[in-house]
Amino acid sequence: MKQTYKLSPSSLGLMEDCKRCFWLHFHGKKRPSGIFPSLPSGMDLILKKHFDKFMDKGQLPPELKENKECKGMKLFDDKELLEIWRNNRKGISWQDENGNILQGAVDNILVKGKKLIILDYKTRGFPLKEDTAAHYQNQLDLYNFLLRKNGYDTEDFSFLLFYVPKEVKETGEVIFNTELVKMKINIKDAEKILEKALDILNKPCPCRHAEDEGVCPWCELLAEE
Repeated sequence: MKQTYKLSPSSLGLMEDCKRCFWLHFHGKKRPSGIFPSLPSGMDLILKKHFDKFMDKGQLPPELKENKECKGMKLFDDKELLEIWRNNRKGISWQDENGNILQGAVDNILVKGKKLIILDYKTRGFPLKEDTAAHYQNQLDLYNFLLRKNGYDTEDFSFLLFYVPKEVKETGEVIFNTELVKMKINIKDAEKILEKALDILNKPCPCRHAEDEGVCPWCELLAEE
């Protein structure tokens, strides 16, 4: 019987970083996990509570309401379903015909008419660079793929909402600037990522890196354990 896999946007991100580490991750040899900074997780929790207060009022928060890109939109207000979609252990999931599962947890959802729009929060220490948003393209494509596989219509774009610290007031309050980035979505790219991942996992371990991929500091060590 062919082995099946449970994939996520984060594990597929590992594939883009190193195919060898990706293969080893699903065959019992994971990279050592470093210390995960708690600030982004804390910000994520606070932002969800912040947005939920406006959802209960049927309003958009100021950082979206004042942006022309969000005209005619509202926050997704099925609180029970949103709680599942936000849960890292549940999330939005889909199983293919061979039993492989893709699962991802979202931050929030906007609604325009009958279509859903992914809204993902990002906290950064410094202003955005030209290519900052592009690092999250695959993640957004995969989230939309999951929603469509579950029978929901989505727009052909999603939003990244960046929070960047600006200053500390005399009262000790930290003020953040916000920047909303609209990202075009490509579902076919999400399908290609999944096909690529399963093709790698169902073959023998990639033994060498291509010359243009550089050297990974982890996978040779993992393979020798």
